[in-house]
Amino acid sequence: MTMPDEFDPDDNFDQAFGHESDVDEEAAQEAVVWQLLLLINPGDEDAALQQFAAYREAAADAGEDADPVWLLRDAIDWKAGFFVAEDDPQALVESVDELAARWNLHIDWGIDDEENDLDQVEVPTLINTAYDRLREHHYTLWTWETGSEHHAGWITQQRDDEALRLVAGALGFHVRTGAG
Repeated sequence: MTMPDEFDPDDNFDQAFGHESDVDEEAAQEAVVWQLLLLINPGDEDAALQQFAAYREAAADAGEDADPVWLLRDAIDWKAGFFVAEDDPQALVESVDELAARWNLHIDWGIDDEENDLDQVEVPTLINTAYDRLREHHYTLWTWETGSEHHAGWITQQRDDEALRLVAGALGFHVRTGAG
């Protein structure tokens, strides 16, 4: 193998996936989707497989121009992710409680009377509370920018924080932790 005249060993990724490469972009995207599903379904490959099948079916139906972010949102909703309106704290609590229950975790939301006092708390405050409570058990609550008046996200194991940033970014998710 001959090296290009301007070979940069730190640029191996670009050399492998440059404009001249014969990478199947759909297969590469599916591989990254699979990695994301494994991260947001820690320890539950069966759930990740079911969500992957739903994603692939939706992608086939949507065609080439489909946005993987929204296809994934639909495939994981209430199974491995949440998507709630900015003015619906009850939906956030229910959804995140459901997600945390997969690991037998209960979130103390810090609200005395959840039914009556919940409407007085803003969704971002609840996201921050969930983040803090989940970190106590080595999990991270993530949110991603929806471009709308909704909040969306998922939960991963804390040790996968850097991997989640990389994989989500590769798919076009703009993520941040629920810490604020």
